[in-house]
Amino acid sequence: MKKLFSFVLIVLLLTGCTQTGNGEKGELNIFLPGEYISDQVIKDFEKEYNVKVKLTLFDSNEAMYTKLLTGASYDIIIPSDYMIERLIDEELIDKLDKSKLTCLDNLYDGVKNMPYDPNNDYSVPYFWGNAGIVYDPSIIDGKDVESQGWAVFQNTKYKGQIYMYDSIRDMFMIAAKNLGYSMNSNDEKEIEAEYEWLCQIATTMEPAYATDECIDGLANGEKAMGFMYSGDAAYILSENEDMAFFVPNEGTNYFVDAMVIQKGAKNVDNAYDFINYITDYDGQYENSTFVGYCSVNGEVLADLTAPDGEFYGNDAYLPREMTSKDESFNNNTKLLKTISELWDKVKIQ
Repeated sequence: MKKLFSFVLIVLLLTGCTQTGNGEKGELNIFLPGEYISDQVIKDFEKEYNVKVKLTLFDSNEAMYTKLLTGASYDIIIPSDYMIERLIDEELIDKLDKSKLTCLDNLYDGVKNMPYDPNNDYSVPYFWGNAGIVYDPSIIDGKDVESQGWAVFQNTKYKGQIYMYDSIRDMFMIAAKNLGYSMNSNDEKEIEAEYEWLCQIATTMEPAYATDECIDGLANGEKAMGFMYSGDAAYILSENEDMAFFVPNEGTNYFVDAMVIQKGAKNVDNAYDFINYITDYDGQYENSTFVGYCSVNGEVLADLTAPDGEFYGNDAYLPREMTSKDESFNNNTKLLKTISELWDKVKIQ
């Protein structure tokens, strides 16, 4: 019996399959947007915790949600605010055991207790930011951008020079904000006005509709102006110091992407270890520096924006404080269905 026990123990140690009560210690499955984590962070975490991390990527919150409905199983998911609200409502994620979280006191106040999860009972912030306009001041007049806001995308002086981000809610958001509406409104007349606003761009501006291609396209000068999330804009400004970033005064999307634990996750303890690790100083510093999105760790945020910090003077990295006209997206399936159909029509103008 002793020889058999010794053999079994050796096998378990060699394969990393020691049990934790919540699955095998050696695994962690993370479902997240593409290009959204540092390879070094993953390597460091794997080494420190003897855990093999598997990353699965999604290109939209809606695609992520559809995948979950097929029965796909992960440990940590990193969705956006409005989708977290939906996952909570549909009981697809677990309530967090805060006794296992050492990171909550490190979080920047601006990302805590957001409307989609008022007490952070289900989610821990991962990155945050807003959306604005990236432009080349040698081609696009900065005075036009600042005075016209989102309507600068309709300025025919810049025909053929713009990227429109192929994201349904974001594009209807900029139309809503320019027209003075809430981006979460179900009002039929307002939605129709937003649709017409976007059609005007489609028929007069020769826009290029793209997603991540916008990043390199703007950085390389293929187009002179485009809608951009602040973290991607921070990357562009760091690559090309001649580019500029502006957030229109009419308001914008203030977003927080956060980590949640899927209901039925097999590696729960590893999930908590990762959440604590990625929000601690070293993990956040490396991850934010690499990805370019704003740190949720208050100390890291201060250091990266200090005079000797990586993002000092980068106008896109640190979002402005949320104004009365800024909003976060709500979980609104009725609105999404309506504008999805309209967005398809916009792009074939």
